[in-house]
Amino acid sequence: MNKNLKETTQKFIELNGFEELTAVQNEVLKYASSHKDVIALSKTGTGKTHAYLIPIMEMINPVSDKTQVVISVPTRELAYQVYQNALVMKEVLPELRISLLSGGTDKKRAIEKMDNAPHIVIGTPGRIKDLFVSNVLRVDFVQMFVIDEADMTLEFGFLEDIDIVFSHMVKDPQVLCFSATFPEELNAFVRKYLSSPKIIRVQDKKRDPRINHVLVNCKHKDYKEVVYDILPGFKPYVCLIFANSKDEADATYEYLSEKGIKALLIHGGLDSRTRQKAIKDLQAKKYTYVIASDVASRGIDIDGISHVISMGLPKQLQFYMHRAGRTGRNEKDGTCYLLYKENDLEQVRALNKKGVNFLAKEFKNGSWKEASNPTAKKQIKADVEEKQIVKTLYRKNEKVKPNYKKKKNREVEKIKRKKRREFIQNKIKEERKQRYKERAKDKDE
Repeated sequence: MNKNLKETTQKFIELNGFEELTAVQNEVLKYASSHKDVIALSKTGTGKTHAYLIPIMEMINPVSDKTQVVISVPTRELAYQVYQNALVMKEVLPELRISLLSGGTDKKRAIEKMDNAPHIVIGTPGRIKDLFVSNVLRVDFVQMFVIDEADMTLEFGFLEDIDIVFSHMVKDPQVLCFSATFPEELNAFVRKYLSSPKIIRVQDKKRDPRINHVLVNCKHKDYKEVVYDILPGFKPYVCLIFANSKDEADATYEYLSEKGIKALLIHGGLDSRTRQKAIKDLQAKKYTYVIASDVASRGIDIDGISHVISMGLPKQLQFYMHRAGRTGRNEKDGTCYLLYKENDLEQVRALNKKGVNFLAKEFKNGSWKEASNPTAKKQIKADVEEKQIVKTLYRKNEKVKPNYKKKKNREVEKIKRKKRREFIQNKIKEERKQRYKERAKDKDE
């Protein structure tokens, strides 16, 4: 434990059960304590929330009657969870005032709470802006502004709301910006509001998610049907099932319910009370299966998620990693099943090129078996060959000529011969390499 920290900060760390700080927490604390602006790029599950809560504990003044910290997060679920984590501060500093401002909270009650200015405000960009514009929230004494999940904030178009609040600040606060990735579009915002920020890129191998990625071919079935088919194939503690839209989430929930599967539903189309109750039920481990949309992919930070099912791929490919990153945390193993169809293959292979190593499996007759892997090089070549043959056999708008069947068969045979020659040539190359290695080894000996 860092003995240079305030006693209250050390107690806060102990209450959270941290024996030691993570890499991102140590790095952010070091520069935040020197009042530097920070951009922290770190993967999901590396302890980013407490990477800013700990520096806040160091600088907060509970005796003051001013709002000193504003924390902006892109979703209601994430705002609620950050708020729950921040409430632990009150166990050390009972006089601390912390307010949750999000689209799911009652605006009238939020305004009433502002009569006595909170020391820390946690909320979604839209609600923070609304209360600021309404002259309910004062930000001219804010010392620290935290932007959590900056890339997602940009993706959802919330930077304009943050810009309005920032541009009216009398005193420039210290800015801590956290993100899993750093899109090019964030540069303009950073140049405008951050002063010579320290960029922290953390590779915390100990905290890296330990995830097995499994490909499951849907073939002619709907995603929801395949979800139901594979559920008997594993015993999850908590299993998150991600749909690509609210309608698909609803349809999957109804389908599984009809099949007798009890599941929890979370997406942006639900009213705020239902969503908050769903998060509480999930935290209380009342459900094994949870059906969610991508809005919740970063809003759900629950320990104990052992499995994730992705029903196809999201439009933004990086969101697949956010889905998968809900599991395999805190040095526990997790599995992400990607259900795919033919039109998903290009994106599946793109993920493979980005370093996602897939195992292809099928659940058949009560057990998992290896399946044809579309990301394997041999399989990709075989797919190309198959397409060439199909294209040759079923060419459209072609005039029928004498012996046309024989000619097509000769073309197909030509394609196959070419592939056989390539296979033999590659085999010869591999054997030559092996002989070369053996000779080199003999010389060394």
